[in-house]
Parts: sequence; C-alpha cells; structure tokens
Amino acid sequence: MTPPSASPAKQPVYAILGAISISHFLNDIMQSLLLALYPLFKGEFALSFVQIGLITLCFQLTASILQPIVGLITDRRAMPWSLAAGMVCTFTGLIVLSQASSFAHVLLAAALVGLGSSIFHPESSRVARMASGGQHGWAQSIFQVGGNAGAAAGPLLAAWFVLPRGQHSIAWVALAALVGLVIVSYVGRWMRHQHRKARANQSLTPPASISRRQLMILGLLFTLMFSKFFYLSSLNSYLMFFLQHQFHISTLVAQYHLFAFLAAVATGTLLGGAIGDRIGRRRVIWISILGIAPFTLALPYASLQGSLFLSIIIGFMLASAFPAMVVYAQELFPGRVGAISGLFFGLAFGLAGIGAALLGKVADTYGIVTLYHLCSYLPLLGIFALKLPELRPTKSGSDSVDMMNGVDMK
Repeated sequence: MTPPSASPAKQPVYAILGAISISHFLNDIMQSLLLALYPLFKGEFALSFVQIGLITLCFQLTASILQPIVGLITDRRAMPWSLAAGMVCTFTGLIVLSQASSFAHVLLAAALVGLGSSIFHPESSRVARMASGGQHGWAQSIFQVGGNAGAAAGPLLAAWFVLPRGQHSIAWVALAALVGLVIVSYVGRWMRHQHRKARANQSLTPPASISRRQLMILGLLFTLMFSKFFYLSSLNSYLMFFLQHQFHISTLVAQYHLFAFLAAVATGTLLGGAIGDRIGRRRVIWISILGIAPFTLALPYASLQGSLFLSIIIGFMLASAFPAMVVYAQELFPGRVGAISGLFFGLAFGLAGIGAALLGKVADTYGIVTLYHLCSYLPLLGIFALKLPELRPTKSGSDSVDMMNGVDMK
C-alpha cells in the first residue's frame, strides 16, 4: 500500500483516519476480551470481586503509567514503529491468557495487554490530529470510536466464540494482531512522510512553558475524568454481575446488555467530537457529565428493561465527553500532543483500574446494589465543568489559544 500525500492536509485524510480507527478497533477488541471473560475466570479460579478488580487494576495501571512517558518521548522524537510494538505486546498477552492456569498467569496477561495499550494509544492519537485537516474533534472521534466499537464487540466475541470453545480459543483471537500489524505499518509510513515534510518546512517549534493557570484548568479536567471513569468502571466491570443479581438472568443475556451499553458508548464517542467542533468542547463536556445525573440516580431502581434503556442513555452521553476533553487539553497545551494524549489515555486507564479495585471492595463488603447506589452520585461532579474557560484560536495559528469566559485563576 502507498500512503497518501504527506503534505499539510486542508481536509481530513480519511484513508489514514480510517486505518488508525480500524487498528484501534482490533487493538481494543483484543483487550476487551479480558473484561468480557471475567465470569469465565471467576468460575475457573474461584475469584472474589476484589480479585476481579485486581485484574482490571493490573491491566489499567500498566497501561496508564507508561502512556504519558511514551507521549513525552514521541513529542521529542518520532517513533512510527511504536504502533507495531503495541500490537505485538497485546498479541503476547492474549497468548498468555489463553494458556493461563492460575490467577498469577491472568495478572501477567493483563499486564502485557496493558503494556500494548500504553504504547499504542499516544502515537495513534497523534496520528488522528495530524490527519484531521483542522477538524480535530471529528478526527479524534473517528479514532476513538474504533476503540469503543472494538470494546463493544468484545462481549459478543466472548459469547459467540470463546465461551463455547473454552479458554484456549483466545489464541485464535490474538491473530487479529497480525492484521493490525499490516495496517499500522501503512500508517507508520505515512507518519514518516509527515515528519520529513515538517522538518523540510522547519515547522517544528518547541512548546511554550506551562503556566499556573493551565495547571489549574488541567486539575479541573482531572476531576471530571475521575467522575466519568469511576462511573464507567462501575458499569464496565460490574454491570453483568448487578443484572444477574437483580434479575437472575444468564451470563449470556448479561453480556448482551453489556454489549448494548458499550455500543452506546461507541456511538457517543463518534458524535461527541463532531458536536464539540460545532458548539464548543466546554459545552459538550459539562452537558455529557452533569447531564446524566438523573439517569444514573434512577438506574438502581429500574426494571430489567429500564436498566437497558438507562444504560444506553448513560453510555451515549458520558462517552461524548472524552473526545472533547482530549482535544480541549491538546489545545490548552499546544505542542504537547503526545504527552497530553498519553496523559489523558493513561489517566483514563488508571482511574478505571483504581475504580474497579475500590468498587470491587465495596461490592464484596456492602453488596453490588449498594455499589450502584453510591456510584449514581458521581456525575454530580460535572458541575466543575462550568468553571472551564472557553478556548479560542489566536491569530498566530490554530494550535495557539486564548482562554475566555472561564473562572479567573490568576
């Protein structure tokens, strides 16, 4: 395959955006098997909810710790091969998972899959911005929706393929990494052309220093991330168990409900970035987090059908915030795309992992229903989004911004 022209894009480069979205789909469908197979491993190794949370914690923390470091390194030096390296790590993790004979082996597999994620995400998010043609939110959504679609398909793949055939069939799923390697090799060639063009035009400039005000705004974004990903973790890790406890449904039916929720997350991710390009990222952020509070408060009291309806609404609205948050932060810190992408994707993984472990302890101690009552209040932290300033492009370039209409942080 020949990469498209590497000249500065006036329109989105959809061939590259499509390729990076597909590779994100393949990467995350392999990762999501870990989550979808929790009931299998819980029964196989007699795991408690705390141990289930520790699997998630091992995966998420491995992913989160390295992502900002990878981003910082690739801000200074282009590493197109890192996309392929991430695929190799994920492949290895799934092979280990398919042969796991103890809880320790499952933790090792989770760590390898997390390592693959930490390498893959920062650079692929940079690719999305490079190929955006100025439509940064839309490009970020295209990239992220591939991952969310892969995560949504994971439970179906587990239900239709892995569960009927057993743990060893996970090795067949790992072959998707070989397809991913071909795709990211194509993307890597395009990236090399882009960097050569940038060097020829002498368009690489060092990033500006970071101000105290920027750090305070970043703190607000972290608070919103905490609210969003702790609540998402309660659904990702424990929704199936909650539904089985409340309504006495089978694991297969519970996985269909999880798929519906994750599909709504994928749809919200796709639309959130485009809406943010049109109406402003700040507005999308606060509506999508604070706006779901009535639905999360109602979820613990709903019927089975009501739970399905509410989880779809919650997944759609809450997911629409993340593309807007990533692009908002990239615009807040121009010239630091890799570091910011790695920080936010890493924080997303880390918060979800910590949340899974802590919420697992709550579920073991007080019960799964109490867990959902407590978590239903988390979206109320979305009120902090009202303190975010509007970011407006300056005349010096699209990557520079002024901060307007926000709280005075001087």
